Amino acid sequence: SMCEEKHAVLLSPVGKIEISGCETGLHEIKLPKTSMLPSGAEASAACEVCEGAEEMPEPLEQCTAWLRAYFCEPATLANLPVPAFHHPLLQQDSFTRQVLWTLLNDVKFGEAVSYKELADLAGNSRAARAVGAAMRRNPV
Repeated sequence: SMCEEKHAVLLSPVGKIEISGCETGLHEIKLPKTSMLPSGAEASAACEVCEGAEEMPEPLEQCTAWLRAYFCEPATLANLPVPAFHHPLLQQDSFTRQVLWTLLNDVKFGEAVSYKELADLAGNSRAARAVGAAMRRNPV
């Protein structure tokens, strides 16, 4: 079935972050392509919603809370639920889905892993280049 997708924009320490999703889950998080903010806009250390705050579905509310904690109170992240994901790429049975779910479930927050290490975790030690391609398509 078709999702009724909602959008919100947050002002954060890294600039505007666009999030989108539906009642079922988060579809996408878009980071700014440039570090420059529009003229007259200022970065917000508190990660505040500046557009789309009305009628946000629960997954977007959870994402906003998670991002706010990430920037302002990282110690509280373990207490927050990770929003459900509902991007079509994460619904298909594919290597990309396997890599992204492995990253979410098996790599600890703040930990760095190489594409080779992620390929090993995802069950195909020779797929480092495919992991790179999967990460390039990562909607979140």
